[in-house]
Amino acid sequence: QVQLVESGGGLVQAGASLRLSCADSGRTVRSNAMGWFRQTPGKEREFVAFITWASGGTHYSDSVKGRFAISRDNAKNTVSLQMNSLKSEDTAVYYCAASDRLTALTTAAAYAYWGQGTQVTVSS
Repeated sequence: QVQLVESGGGLVQAGASLRLSCADSGRTVRSNAMGWFRQTPGKEREFVAFITWASGGTHYSDSVKGRFAISRDNAKNTVSLQMNSLKSEDTAVYYCAASDRLTALTTAAAYAYWGQGTQVTVSS
């Protein structure tokens, strides 16, 4: 059974940094890519970033480009999201997700497995 376990959320002030981590376990065959999405009440889940396991290729949403960095640890099956220069508009529940695809990775529909979510709150 696939299990994605997130950690690292919390409450910080604007301008601060946080690091989220996601451990991917329970599979004999690794997924192709991992993504981070975020969601606020009443809104659809929003793409943040993805990374592919094999090549380490990454892609970011325009809203976080230059501030967030996604990375992977192949040996530990862990993906991290380093979030710097946080803004109040970054406040959301952040979800880690795993995809067996290599296309359409900016869409939630490409991901079959999801973590439980971790709250990030940025106070202004």
